[in-house]
Amino acid sequence: MPESTAGAAVDVTLVQRRTVRVLASGQVLTGVAFGSTLSLGALLAADLSGQEALSGFATAAVTLGAALTAIPLARLAAARGRRFALSIGNVAALVGIAVVILAAALRVFPLLLVGIALIGAGNAGTLQARFAATDLATTARRGRDLATVVWATTVGGVVGPLLLAPGEVLGAGIGMPRLTGAYLFSFAAQACALALYVLVLRPDPLLLAQRRDRESAATVDVDAVVDRPALARYAMFAIAASHVTMASVMAMTPVHLSHIVAPDAVTLAVGVTIALHVFGMYGLSPVFGILADRVGRIAVVILGQVLLAAALAIAATLPWSQAGVLVALVLLGLGWSAATVAGSALLTEATPLAARPRRQGRSDTLMTASAAVGSVLAGVILGAAGYGGLALWALVPVAAVCLGAVAVTRRC
Repeated sequence: MPESTAGAAVDVTLVQRRTVRVLASGQVLTGVAFGSTLSLGALLAADLSGQEALSGFATAAVTLGAALTAIPLARLAAARGRRFALSIGNVAALVGIAVVILAAALRVFPLLLVGIALIGAGNAGTLQARFAATDLATTARRGRDLATVVWATTVGGVVGPLLLAPGEVLGAGIGMPRLTGAYLFSFAAQACALALYVLVLRPDPLLLAQRRDRESAATVDVDAVVDRPALARYAMFAIAASHVTMASVMAMTPVHLSHIVAPDAVTLAVGVTIALHVFGMYGLSPVFGILADRVGRIAVVILGQVLLAAALAIAATLPWSQAGVLVALVLLGLGWSAATVAGSALLTEATPLAARPRRQGRSDTLMTASAAVGSVLAGVILGAAGYGGLALWALVPVAAVCLGAVAVTRRC
């Protein structure tokens, strides 16, 4: 069926259900691709540069790549649809993987960072998939549809790291450079995600929503026609501040664990802690989506801040307890999930359809760029004040989000 006539001919409820399934499947695939290679980027950076201190440049490159491309991808979505924008993100990641393998073969460190940045551009598309789940969603289901797509990342986040060892064996067998074997799985997963979006994400949810909006066929259940910029700004701030809180503490946790755990148990401790943290980030997102639909977006954003504050309080009072750090990281992930799911739903319904992709792109740029700055500052604070001191400093954005909720509620 031609997409130009889809608005009048399809059952939008069925299209939305299919869209959520496709997006969730794509998140599994891109999650596998990203999860299987993120850690390798840091190892490759240290190997090619010859300096462990430069391994952090891999994280900086992937974050920068996502931050720089979030707005352009959002503009592409507004002009050409979600399918086109998500596909461009997949293509960027595929090119990035090829560049990373080439850089490893040639042993060129700057080229490696270029490839990792392109993979980060692909991750920007992955982030925007959650917004694609809201294009045709009703107000009553917007939170849970968005959360379903976020939850699907859990599968890829767990499976991806498990492919590192098999990837090295496979890569060595066909003569690939050291530490690049898992990129074979990453390339295959990204290619499958690309095919999925190109062939199956039809009709395009954003183009269909735009058509319905132009024809004045949309109802309040599909689109919030009233622009509420103050509420949208608060949503973007809440998402970014919660992400900074989570990312800054999480990034420093492996370093801290290396100081409080026996040397032969560090790898296991870090792996278990980060795995449970990732589960906290994504595993219960459908629960927070349902809560956001039932009790309100701002209420769940505040719930997220309560969980973040609890995590930081435990980290500040029990910094030398491995169990305490583990509990803090799980709560940190849960708080991030609640704030991100509810904040993203709030941003969507506070913005008219025509302006949504642009604001959503700005939100992702602000989120990733803030996290990059926050991670750098976290290292400085960790060195000066320790893990407990870092946790106390991280309470500042939590408090700011809570105060912002009071101000925006009174204003709106």
